[in-house]
Amino acid sequence: MRYILLLLTCFFILSGCTENNTSKEDKESTEIFVSAAASLSEAIATISKAYEEKNPGVTVTLNFSGSGKLAQQIQQGAPVDVFLSANQNWMEVLEGEKLIIEDTRITFTRNELVMIGKKNSELKLDSFNNLNQTNIDQIAIGNPESVPAGNYAKEVLVKLDKWDELKDKFVYAKDVSQVLAYVESGNTEIGFVYGSDMLRSNKVKLLDVANDNWHSPIVYPAAVTSASEHAKASKKFVEFLQSDTAQSILDANGFTNN
Repeated sequence: MRYILLLLTCFFILSGCTENNTSKEDKESTEIFVSAAASLSEAIATISKAYEEKNPGVTVTLNFSGSGKLAQQIQQGAPVDVFLSANQNWMEVLEGEKLIIEDTRITFTRNELVMIGKKNSELKLDSFNNLNQTNIDQIAIGNPESVPAGNYAKEVLVKLDKWDELKDKFVYAKDVSQVLAYVESGNTEIGFVYGSDMLRSNKVKLLDVANDNWHSPIVYPAAVTSASEHAKASKKFVEFLQSDTAQSILDANGFTNN
């Protein structure tokens, strides 16, 4: 009987320790790192707050830049849990290197390419077709090698047979936010950004919208990285991007729902 009581006592002590450890783990906060294309900055900041409200204990830390630069950071081992790209190409690169979890990859929104000028500018230009080397001095464009918006813009200008004619006019930017800043400040007369970027500034005006058949589809894929240490919370974040809440936020920020 003494031995039975001793065993029961040990059992309850061990059970208490396990419950305490579990409670401690449940109470610990989780931080996920999301690297997102610069054009998503305001929308994803709002979406992240909504996600945190629905998932107490989870904190989302954001990093915005050109998709190419973000992909390269992941290639170099940066501690990223979720990657949101402004084109499929960089996601394809990471998938080919097995740096993302393939079955978490989705496309969650779309966009359009536009040509903008400074709001109070007297520039007489209202069409991609009218662009030429005599009516413009400097053009802000994302570096096509690392910035999807720059690559889409290059596709448009090549399609219209204007790339070679205008290439000496280009001022290359690290992302669309920098393109926007160049045009806002008047450092360049025009720039190529996304339609959603128009809503981020009251200092620029729309000059023209690129025809969809001039460039590849402008889509935004998302995926959890293979190196993520918080795969469960990260997968939930990617899934949340498709929710009505997230899609409404994207729509309000000028993106197009799937």
